[in-house]
Amino acid sequence: MSGAHEGTFEALRTQLQEAAAAFADGPGTLEGILLGIVDDVDRAVREPLEIFPACHHSPASAVAMARRLREKQPKVVYLELCEDMAPLLTELRNCRFPVAVQAFATQVDGFPADWAPLSVVAPITEASAEYQAIAYALDTPGVELVLVDRSSDHVFQWDARAELPAGPADPDAAPAEEEAALHGDAVGVEIGDLRPRFAELEEHLLRHGRVRHWSEWWHQYVELPLGDTDHDTYRQVMLLIGSLFRRLAPGDPARVRVDEDRERHMWTRMREHLAATGTDPADCLYVCGAFHAASRVAEFGVDGADTFEISPRSATKWLHGLIPSSHAAIEAQFGLASGSVSIAATVWAKNLKRTQVKPYRLSGQAGTKRTPAKKAATTPVPEVPPSDQLTGFLQRPPVLDRLDEAELLGWSVEIVRAARRNGYLASTADAIAVFETSILLAGMRDRARPTPYDFQDAAVTCIEKDAVPGRRDVRRLVEIMMGGDRIGQVGYDALPPLARDVHDRLAPLGLRLQQRGVQRALLDIAGRPELAACSDVLWMLRYLMPQGTARPIMGDRKLGEQSIQESWDVALGTHQRALIELGYEGVSIEQVLEQRLRRKAYGPQATAATVLEGVEDATLYLRSRRIADELGNHALDVLSAERGVDGAPEVLRRVRRLLAYYRTSEPVLPPWIESFTKTGYAHYCTLLPTAFTDDDATVGQVAAMLGFLFGMESLALSLGCDRTQLELAVAQSHPRDPSKAALLWAAQVHLGTLSRAELRARCDELLGNPLVVPAYPRYLSGFLHSLEPVPGLADFVVETVSNAFGRLPDPVLLPWLPLLISHLRSSGAELAPLLIREAGRTFPGRLEALDAWVPPWRTQPGPEAVHRALPAGGGRAGVLLAAHPATCDAVADLLGCDGTWSTEEPGPSGVVLTARYPDTAAALEALLGGA
Repeated sequence: MSGAHEGTFEALRTQLQEAAAAFADGPGTLEGILLGIVDDVDRAVREPLEIFPACHHSPASAVAMARRLREKQPKVVYLELCEDMAPLLTELRNCRFPVAVQAFATQVDGFPADWAPLSVVAPITEASAEYQAIAYALDTPGVELVLVDRSSDHVFQWDARAELPAGPADPDAAPAEEEAALHGDAVGVEIGDLRPRFAELEEHLLRHGRVRHWSEWWHQYVELPLGDTDHDTYRQVMLLIGSLFRRLAPGDPARVRVDEDRERHMWTRMREHLAATGTDPADCLYVCGAFHAASRVAEFGVDGADTFEISPRSATKWLHGLIPSSHAAIEAQFGLASGSVSIAATVWAKNLKRTQVKPYRLSGQAGTKRTPAKKAATTPVPEVPPSDQLTGFLQRPPVLDRLDEAELLGWSVEIVRAARRNGYLASTADAIAVFETSILLAGMRDRARPTPYDFQDAAVTCIEKDAVPGRRDVRRLVEIMMGGDRIGQVGYDALPPLARDVHDRLAPLGLRLQQRGVQRALLDIAGRPELAACSDVLWMLRYLMPQGTARPIMGDRKLGEQSIQESWDVALGTHQRALIELGYEGVSIEQVLEQRLRRKAYGPQATAATVLEGVEDATLYLRSRRIADELGNHALDVLSAERGVDGAPEVLRRVRRLLAYYRTSEPVLPPWIESFTKTGYAHYCTLLPTAFTDDDATVGQVAAMLGFLFGMESLALSLGCDRTQLELAVAQSHPRDPSKAALLWAAQVHLGTLSRAELRARCDELLGNPLVVPAYPRYLSGFLHSLEPVPGLADFVVETVSNAFGRLPDPVLLPWLPLLISHLRSSGAELAPLLIREAGRTFPGRLEALDAWVPPWRTQPGPEAVHRALPAGGGRAGVLLAAHPATCDAVADLLGCDGTWSTEEPGPSGVVLTARYPDTAAALEALLGGA
């Protein structure tokens, strides 16, 4: 075969050598490049194992592949695709294109931890050469499909982290659309990366081709000319393009090194397979990108050098699956122009109709008829040595397609109709203008027939004026009209076990879960108790999946509460990729949720508050006492290791909720929450003096610490804690901040070391001191925070705030009011209702009573009238206390109170009250209707 091919391109070599001498004034670099390109083509053509150069998502490549497969009927197809993705290809028949084959790893072993999760995707569309090869190999008996590219593990072994795709560098960049983000941050693998890697070369091609972007250049100068050529011409032209870009624009040396290693890897795998099976290379077909087909590595060919050693894979456990893709996702990941893949799908359909080539489709594929598999032809078409087709192709003038007026007119009418539906003031005159402008633009760009890109420019020019009235602009409307952004779907049988389990468990809802878009689910749990299981699944999906997958409209899930009716917006089909990747983490959503709770609780950034959140989530969604107890014990260890008070407010809120839940739903408290209460009591007592003086500790955090100590005091004392520790901690606190000082005074009132009368006197003293008046609002802020640990001071807080409004000057009061409002708004759920209720009890309910109203704190009796000695013989209580004085003495000693027994003579008790408050007796008499 090699001898038959000798001299095939001698005429072309001679012409190029003469052209180089004429343009470059003698032999030199240009001659070397041009002759080297011919050598690359000649080398690939003479290879005994036929090389099929392809371009990813190219209709011309797909048509040429289908035609060649029917002519050659190869027994082995070598495909440039990650070798570890082979088992998934049979599941493509259960999907609707476009989809992507994905390799996913959540836990890495052998790579930096911050790389996780690792993801590699290979998108596949129907208008692609690789799908034609896959469909042929899988549905033709006796044909073997072998993937020869590097594994997903080697993708990350060979690529430096800096070369991996990252997010947009511009922080002000617009977020990607939902369809364009279907691949996430995955590394893309494609066949035939034929975009120039030399910026000046690409700019030169675009400028002289009179096009805007690379996709348009490829469509105009490669896709259309190769759409209906013969196999030899297609093959030689694609090899020429691959060699041209490889020699003129080698690109980044690191990337070139990776490309050459991939070529060595593929040829090594093919030689290993040929040696193991004894297959004749003439019965094989090697499908790869045109860039790799023009390779110059020593390992090239079936007779190449066996010097490349493939490194072993790392210990990372890779999981594989199929995820939905879309035209927009493919364009975004591989840097193609918007709408180019949709236009390629339209060109694919036109090419099939024009060339009458019958494509290959997997049996059972969505949208295809089931046809019995046909056996491979026993007498394939005899091989004819290829002749030089390049010379004729390069010398042939471009064929100018005849203007299809009917097609262009249909486009113009349709885009005007779509524009009017989207709010544009378009008319028949605009349709005529679009039609004429498309022809004008095509003529300016040396085209007899306007391309979809010309029509798109004309539509934008004629219809879109200065504003976009709707959600879509004209450019997007043209893309939709040309085929739209088709979004693939993975069939039920190709889903991982977790995804199938979710679909099965939500089946009682009667929804089309595979369908994209939002669907409303109504759950009457009281009438249909079996729907409670669906509710559990939806709540777990809401916790695990992206926002919008499952959104509750009616119903809530809180500790100790159960909804009897719920309403949900479910968009499981829209977020199918996220559900599939969830299946890589476990076989059920309960397992995945448990793993995530543990990962979050045992992570390096975990705090006591986050661990308690995990306890609450485990109780809410998993209803698992085992996991809750495990995380609760871990929260105890985390709290003991903390040296700050930043998480005190969150710890207080969550402990209160959990304690209230266990007290109402469990016969006894779990051991871990008792231990947590004891440890927390001692822990916060230790940190309290430091927190009062620490400038980094806010007054809200200190108030939360006191709230924990005072709210859990009864439980802590019953478990063996010592109240003296709290009293000593308060006694050792000496805050300098006014708000913390007010908070300390409130704590002393709660402990009994400071009376209300003394506290009121201190506040009056502060208001009477001109030097302290500017700082008085800060004291008020402390009193407001004191409602968290000491809610019994609500009446006193109303009193102090009222006095402040009455006595503070406006220059002091007015700047403080915004702070007061913002604080009440942030803490309104707990503090504002308490203050409002107390103010409602204190202030008169009618406006006319306000003038005669006297604040109750100004009419209270003095201390000498209130603190009267207990009569020795007055009433049953007095008799009982006098009969058993030892009990009172023991309680007084326990509380640390000193006092002596009164020896006053007993006097009247009830009569004194009626004489002191005669209005009450008169009102009672009138109520009872007494005489």
